[in-house]
Amino acid sequence: MKADLHIHTVLSPCGDLEMTPTAIVQSARRAGVGIVGITDHNSTRQCAGVMRAAKEAGGVFVMGGAEITTREEVHVLAFVDGEENLARLQAFLDENLVRVPNRPDFFGYQLVVDENEQVLYEEEALLIGAINKTVDEVEAFVHGLGGIFIPAHVDKGKDSLVSQLGFVPPKLRADAFELSPRCDEEQFLGAHPYLKGRRFVRSSDAHYPDDLWRATTELAIDDEPTFEKIKNALTKHA
Repeated sequence: MKADLHIHTVLSPCGDLEMTPTAIVQSARRAGVGIVGITDHNSTRQCAGVMRAAKEAGGVFVMGGAEITTREEVHVLAFVDGEENLARLQAFLDENLVRVPNRPDFFGYQLVVDENEQVLYEEEALLIGAINKTVDEVEAFVHGLGGIFIPAHVDKGKDSLVSQLGFVPPKLRADAFELSPRCDEEQFLGAHPYLKGRRFVRSSDAHYPDDLWRATTELAIDDEPTFEKIKNALTKHA
């Protein structure tokens, strides 16, 4: 099953206003993408709207999560299963986000919209900063909820585990590592041989409709996807 686990919506200030729940779900259906990960910056609040749109349309399974910026400015993808765990993850982010007022005219709007594209909420705190937790602390919290933890775009020269730390902490339990759409995996692993043998996924990191599905990962799921099946498929993915 084709999966794209790194999608931003209108809630991310850098996300286009056309990245609404219904637009994302309908685009996934047209592209044959069966699994979509919603990963707005430091917030899970748009996940429910995309899930409702997917339930109404059928054919798309939505993973609820966030792209979290750690204290070290490392971007990681975190996914959890169920409304209660999403609420716990959101509370963790709210408690630890370094709060700076958003400037919509400069950074962009941060909106939560429903499946009918009605605005429900505008986030006033800028979401693209860091939270006051280290990458190890975020990983421990996510896995404490039974979630999935994936360091994002590790090949990039900024905001990645490799660029910010220069290494993978020995006790860090990553379910996979994400490569950006244009990464030459062979060349990257040649420059970073300590990552050989790790599990990799590719995602679009889409902020605009035209970027959707520019990179996807095939997961070995033959029937109806569930969170646990996806987690198991990531574990087996090489």
